[in-house]
Amino acid sequence: IIIFLTNNSVGIDDIVYTLYNDNKGLPNTVSLFLFGFYLLKTLGVMLRIAIQSKGRLYEESMALLEESGIKIPGGKRTLLVPARNFPVEVLFLRDDDIPESVASGVADVGIVGLNEVMEKCCPVGILKKLGFGKCRLSLAIPQDIDYQDRNWFSGKKIATSYPGILSDYLHKNGIVSDIHVITGSVEIAPGIRLADAIFDIVSSGSTLVSNRLKEVETVVESEAVLIGTDSISPEKRGILDELLFRFDSVQAADD
Repeated sequence: IIIFLTNNSVGIDDIVYTLYNDNKGLPNTVSLFLFGFYLLKTLGVMLRIAIQSKGRLYEESMALLEESGIKIPGGKRTLLVPARNFPVEVLFLRDDDIPESVASGVADVGIVGLNEVMEKCCPVGILKKLGFGKCRLSLAIPQDIDYQDRNWFSGKKIATSYPGILSDYLHKNGIVSDIHVITGSVEIAPGIRLADAIFDIVSSGSTLVSNRLKEVETVVESEAVLIGTDSISPEKRGILDELLFRFDSVQAADD
């Protein structure tokens, strides 16, 4: 196999990739050999994965990589950090920049909340649902209001950081509202009379309670997802498949 692969340069990456991915009947040692040889042939090629630089998904994303046997150097964090033992480099970005970075090819894949993917509407695909970072995007109003149904929002001002998702929801339900776009601390808007209601991320609901708000309509159920595009090269596709295999193994062990 080694002689054949090393002496035939035409389509060699596709040959090794196909052998590795179509080896269901081969022993594990052969499978590992093929992947190892593939990494040797693609030496220097790195799969770039965009991850949230801080916030609710950062720690769980890094934990997933660690549990997958991928070691990312700690200490002072820079924008781009290569793994020590796997052909992956991590690009740290703001969560709302990740979909665009993957769509434009700045990153090959990314871990981000489904809510951000839906809001940005970038041409990316969901490669895998990761099962953590679960939350929802919901409409919430002051606790003392007697709420009957979603028609209450007609003519009201709604504060949000997700105008795209909210606009689609209102349009589908025939509701005309005034969408007020703000970033950060959306939950205080009704209390300072900046808005009548809010549309925001809800996890435990404690932030709503502390601001005397109640959740009345759930619009989107979200979680962390791995996103990518079809434009990934054959070399990087092999690395991505191994990464997905490791993620699957971690999830299976947790179940």
